[in-house]
Amino acid sequence: MDTLFSDALRDLLADQCTPQVVRAIESQPQNRPLWDALESSGFADAMLSESQGGAGLGLTEAFHLFAMCGGHCVPVPLGETMWARALLGQHQVSLPQGSITWASGQRRPQGELHADTVRMGQVADHAIVTDGTQAWLLATASAAKSAAGFPLDASLTWPGAALAQALPLPFVPDVRTLQACLYAAQLSGALMAVFERTLQYANDRQQFGRPIGKFQAIQHHLSVMSEHAFAARMAAQLGCQSATVNPDPLRVAVAKARTSEAALEVAALGHAIHGAIGFTAEFDLQLLTRRLHVWRQAAGSESYWHTVLGQALLDRPQAQVLELIREVSDVH
Repeated sequence: MDTLFSDALRDLLADQCTPQVVRAIESQPQNRPLWDALESSGFADAMLSESQGGAGLGLTEAFHLFAMCGGHCVPVPLGETMWARALLGQHQVSLPQGSITWASGQRRPQGELHADTVRMGQVADHAIVTDGTQAWLLATASAAKSAAGFPLDASLTWPGAALAQALPLPFVPDVRTLQACLYAAQLSGALMAVFERTLQYANDRQQFGRPIGKFQAIQHHLSVMSEHAFAARMAAQLGCQSATVNPDPLRVAVAKARTSEAALEVAALGHAIHGAIGFTAEFDLQLLTRRLHVWRQAAGSESYWHTVLGQALLDRPQAQVLELIREVSDVH
C-alpha cells in the first residue's frame, strides 16, 4: 500500500507541482489549481479512517507522503491537512472543505486571537489554532493577514467576533510536536532531493576535461552529504513510527534534531558544489535549500530538541538510560 500511494502521489506531483508552479504560488500566494488536484485525488483524506471515506493510513505509512511533499517543495499544506483531518475525524468533528494548517496563538485583551507565524498561512483555507488550553478550527479568510518571513507563511489575527462564533475543538493538540514530526519528514525528503540533484550535477558538470564528481574533494563533499541525508531519513522514519496518528514525543525529538542538524550541512555543501549558479533564482536548487533553512528552525531547531532529549535522559534513573535509548531508536 505504501508503494501504491507513493507512486500515485509522485506521478501527480511530477505533473502538477513543477518548479514553475511552486514559483508562481510563492510569488502570488493562491492554492486552488494545485490544491484542487490533490484534494480530488483523495490524498488529503489519506489518514482518515476507511469508514469516514479515507484510506486509513497510519503515521508510519504517511511518512513516505510527507517526505515526498518535502522533496517536491509542495507549496500547499498537504501534510498538515492529512493529519488535521485524521485528528478531526477521530474526534467526530465535521470536516471542512479545503486545506488546513496548524498554529499556536495568544489571546489578546481585546478578545482577538493572534498567531505570529502560521506556516502556509498565505495559502491555507483553515487553521487549527491553540492557545495551550483550548483549540479552534478557524477560516483564514476571517483573519487579518500579513506576511511573515517565508513567502507562504502569514501572521494571522482573528477578531473576537470570529472566535466567539467558532466552537472549541474537543481536543488540544501539541502543535509543536506535530509540526516537528511533519517537518522532520519533509526535511528528509528535501535533503535527499538536494543530494540527488547535487550528485547529478557533479556527474554532468565538466571541468578540466572530466566531470567534477571525479575530483577527490567533490567526492568527499558528496559522501558527507550522503551520510547526512540517509541518517536524517532514518531518524525521520523513527519519528513517524506509530500505529496511530499520534507520534511519540521523544522519537519526534530525535527526528527533528537529526534532520535539522543535517539541513545546514547539506544546504551548504550542495551550494558549494554547484557554485554561484546554485544561488540564482532561476536555478531550482534554491527552492529546496530555502525550505531546508526554514524547516530547520520551524517547531524548534536542533538545539531545542537536543535539550528535550537531554532533559529526558536526566529525568531517568541512570539504570534506565539504555532503556530510553532503545525506546526511541528501535524500529517496530
